[in-house]
Amino acid sequence: MENFLRIFIDSAQSWFIEVTVFVGAVLLLFGYIDFLQQGAFVETIERLKKYQPIIGALLGIIPGCGGSIFLMPLYLRGTVTFGTVVATLIATSGDSAFVMLTQIPKDFIAVTLICFVTGIIVGYIVDYLKIGDWINRRTHHRKDQSIGKQHKNAELELDIIYSQNNPDCRSCNLKHIGHNEGDAIDLALHHKKPLDAKKIGYKLTHNFYIIFWLLISLGFVLGVIQLTQININTIALIPNAGVVIGVLGTITMIIYTLSSKKLLQAQTHEDEEHKLLSIKETLVHNAQETAFVGTWVFFSYLVYELGVILVGGEHIIIAIMTSAGLASVIIGALVGLIPGCGPQVIFVSLYIKGLFPFAALLSNSISQDGDALFPLIAMDKKSAVWASIINTIPAIIIGVITYLIEIRLRG
Repeated sequence: MENFLRIFIDSAQSWFIEVTVFVGAVLLLFGYIDFLQQGAFVETIERLKKYQPIIGALLGIIPGCGGSIFLMPLYLRGTVTFGTVVATLIATSGDSAFVMLTQIPKDFIAVTLICFVTGIIVGYIVDYLKIGDWINRRTHHRKDQSIGKQHKNAELELDIIYSQNNPDCRSCNLKHIGHNEGDAIDLALHHKKPLDAKKIGYKLTHNFYIIFWLLISLGFVLGVIQLTQININTIALIPNAGVVIGVLGTITMIIYTLSSKKLLQAQTHEDEEHKLLSIKETLVHNAQETAFVGTWVFFSYLVYELGVILVGGEHIIIAIMTSAGLASVIIGALVGLIPGCGPQVIFVSLYIKGLFPFAALLSNSISQDGDALFPLIAMDKKSAVWASIINTIPAIIIGVITYLIEIRLRG
C-alpha cells in the first residue's frame, strides 16, 4: 500500500506538472481560436471543390478533433468528397497531438508533416478511383415524417438551459456546423442521449470550471519554473508545491472526467458546437477535454510504474517492448483503429517512455481518427468502416518503410 501511494503521488506530480498543464494551455489557445473563427472554414471547403482533400488534411493536422469533427456532416450533406474525409482522418492525431506537441515537439512536427502529405495523396487517390461512389450514403437524405416530433421532444431540456429569455428559439443562439437545426443529421449527432442539467455531473463541470483552470494555471507556473531546473518542492513560499498541486490537480482531473462521463470520447460534435455559444462554454468543454487527456496520461504513467515494480525493473519492460520490432508498427496501426482518443494518448505516452520506435508512433498517428470517427459512425457506419480500413493501409506501409529506414540508420 505504501509503494502504491508513493507511485500515485510521484505519477500525479510528474503527470500534472510536466504534461497536463501544458496540454491544457495549448488546448485552451486552440479552443479560443476556434471560438473566434466560428466554423468559418465550412463555406471555404464547400466552395473550393478541387482543393477539398488539401483543406481536409489542413483541418486534420490541427491538434484536437474540432475541425475533423465539424467536417463529417458535410460529407453526409454531399458537399465534400469521401476522399476529403479520408484525408482529414489520416491527417488527424486527435488529442494525442497535444501530448506530442508539448512533450516531443520535434517528433510532433515530423509526424504532422508526414500525416499531412499522406492524407492529401490518399485523399486524391480515393476520389480519383471514385471509391465514394459505391459507398451508399443516400439513406441519410431520406425524408422522415417523424423527425419534426422527435426534434421537438429532444430540444425541450436544451431550450431551458440555453434560452432562458427565449425558450422557443434555442436555434437562434446555437450555431450548427455542417448541418441544419432539426434535420436528420441533427438528430443523429445531438439527441442520442438527452442532456440533463439537473445531474450532479453537469453541475460540477459547468459551475466549477474556474477552479479547474486555476489549478491548471498554478501547475503551469510550476511547470515553467521546473523547466529552469529549479526543484519546485523546495520553493520557500509553498513547501512541496509540486506534490500538493500535482495531487490536487490529479484528483480534480479524475473527478472532472468521471463527472462528464467522457472515458473514451473526449468531445462530440455537439460539444464542439456548444463551444461556439460563449467563452464560458469554451472554457467548460476545453476543461473536459483537458481532463480527459490528463486522466489517460496519468493512467498510462501509473500502470507503467506499477509494471516496473511487478517485472523487476524499467529495463525489463523496455527490453520486452522494444523487442517487438516490426510488430510494433502493426500494433500501432491496430491501436489506431480503436475509435476515440484515450487509447491513442496511452500509446503516445508509452512512446515517450521509449517503449516503441518512431515508426510505430507514425503508424498509429496515420491510422487513428481520434473522436472524429464517432459522428461518422453515428451517421453512416459503412463509410466509417471503409474509412478506417483505407487509413490503415498507408499506416502500415509507411510505418514499415520508416522502421526499415530506422534499422538501416542504426546499423
